Amino acid sequence: MCGDDAEDTALLKGMLHEARTYVESFRWCQKTRDTWFGFGVGGVVAVFLFHIDGDPRIDEWLWVIVGDLPSAYLVLDRSPSPSAALETYCDLMSDWVRAVRHGRPVDDMFPVNAPADESHAARLESRVRFLRVSILPEMTKSRPDQCGDG
Repeated sequence: MCGDDAEDTALLKGMLHEARTYVESFRWCQKTRDTWFGFGVGGVVAVFLFHIDGDPRIDEWLWVIVGDLPSAYLVLDRSPSPSAALETYCDLMSDWVRAVRHGRPVDDMFPVNAPADESHAARLESRVRFLRVSILPEMTKSRPDQCGDG
């Protein structure tokens, strides 16, 4: 995994640690077996694919999305690629924002680790808009598979 420069790479490595800590915090995850980097912009958003050992009722393959936004895990059923996972993430977060804005309960929605109030909804909506406009289009561009020497 490498970013556009040394600073970006360091941020992405920190985000990998954050993603691993997040998924391993759930009781159903005994440990992460393997991890693949899907896409990321250091300090903003990163998408990782985890192969986990855990409760047999839980999928053993999960996308984990972390960054300057609420962390989330997603199964691969609706999201066969990193860009599909991020698109699904955006859809789920937008649903949460709409529910908060319309005063509907969020208990049955995808869990967002933030108070369900207008201030947090506005911040999340802004981040989701940024992901849709600036990040998702970048994910379709080809990126080098390896880090260069400098």
